[in-house]
Amino acid sequence: MDIEGVAVETTAIEGLLVFRLKQVEDPRGTVREFYRASQWQHDELASRVDGPWAQVNITESRRGAIRGLHGEAMNKLVGIVSGSALGAYLDAREDSPTYGTVHTVALEKGTQVFVPKGVCNGFQSLSDETQYLYCFDTEWRPGMPGTAFNPLSPDLGIEWPVPVDVEDPAQVSVKDRSATVWTAAKA
Repeated sequence: MDIEGVAVETTAIEGLLVFRLKQVEDPRGTVREFYRASQWQHDELASRVDGPWAQVNITESRRGAIRGLHGEAMNKLVGIVSGSALGAYLDAREDSPTYGTVHTVALEKGTQVFVPKGVCNGFQSLSDETQYLYCFDTEWRPGMPGTAFNPLSPDLGIEWPVPVDVEDPAQVSVKDRSATVWTAAKA
């Protein structure tokens, strides 16, 4: 499917889509679209997003830092502003035909991922500093429904490119490494 210069790729997880963005380069640099409302009017996308993005966050992470795996009750559009990362996604929706599937994506400028509600999102920064942008279709609030899993759960089979020291809070937060361990028995 091609939407105004944006290539959309399906993945092994139902509803998880990877976008390769339209960009224009000239001697000054690059202009890259991150979001265009008309792209989201396409039937396949419009039916998945409740409305316009209600909240936008940017994280800055050092090389080797892992954030996630979090699966809130909101759709997300995520991408890289600067740097690079390995994105990791886990289908934690028990009613999904792809429940338990893990999919990874090399994230760089110009690549975005649409993460449907209930699919866990995480990433590892591969640059000295990575800026990771999240767009949410619902505002985040404490105690909202969702789930989280330890990103280092062996049964996930995620091969994080930068070696991880589980005791280093600059690599994995106490909250993330204390999250529920995913086991193959769950899938």
